[in-house]
Amino acid sequence: MSSILFEIKKSVAFITLNRPEKFNAFNREMALLMQFKLDACADPAIRAVVITGAGKAFCAGQDLAEVTDPHGPGMERILSEHYNPLVTRIRKLEKPVIAVVNGVAAGAGANIALCCDIVLAARSASFIQAFSKIGLIPDSGGTHTLPRLIGWQKASALMMLGEKVGAEEAERLGMLYKVFPDDQLSGEAIKIATTLSDMPTRGLAYTKQVLQLSYTNTFDEQLQDEDVFQQRAARTADFKEGVSAFLEKRTPQFKGE
Repeated sequence: MSSILFEIKKSVAFITLNRPEKFNAFNREMALLMQFKLDACADPAIRAVVITGAGKAFCAGQDLAEVTDPHGPGMERILSEHYNPLVTRIRKLEKPVIAVVNGVAAGAGANIALCCDIVLAARSASFIQAFSKIGLIPDSGGTHTLPRLIGWQKASALMMLGEKVGAEEAERLGMLYKVFPDDQLSGEAIKIATTLSDMPTRGLAYTKQVLQLSYTNTFDEQLQDEDVFQQRAARTADFKEGVSAFLEKRTPQFKGE
């Protein structure tokens, strides 16, 4: 069976990490296949993307058997060919990407989830920056993402101590958007993904892009970029449809154009 399951329901793509016997830990095949599936999500017919895990875990990070294999890809290729391209694709994909964390998210698995636009979690889920336990540093963008979500002190402590953070604590810290009871997570995730896919997704893509610019911009530079992207948004068919629907007191029919 494939290590990545891919399904499109209406206009939502569902990517499922599928090595449940390994808690969905990544190996080379799985990492490259996920990149391929993320590329497929550029299809205009897909308007939102959900990433989740099969079985009891979201993702346990890297399969350490591959790291220690003398014939394996080695750490340099694992980062440059597996994780860096993967998280870059998530950040550059011009549509909402939702991480649905159904269980433990450890190491690279945690940081892949945190680089998504919206993170949802089951109440039993947990996050752990497990790298320090084996003498490594956090990767997959974690040293960039986590401090911006929860602050330098908390991020530094969690990365150095490798402490597990439960889903409700992660929500309190600002690591994720919402926690749901385990048996409701899937249904609630589908509702949110469907809502996003019915929205003006061109505008959502611009929101995603301008948020990322805010990481390095000054306030004045951010105002300039907001101006640029707002002008682009104002030229979309969805903006015209949204205004017309508002004035006509009807439900808008957005097409992502």
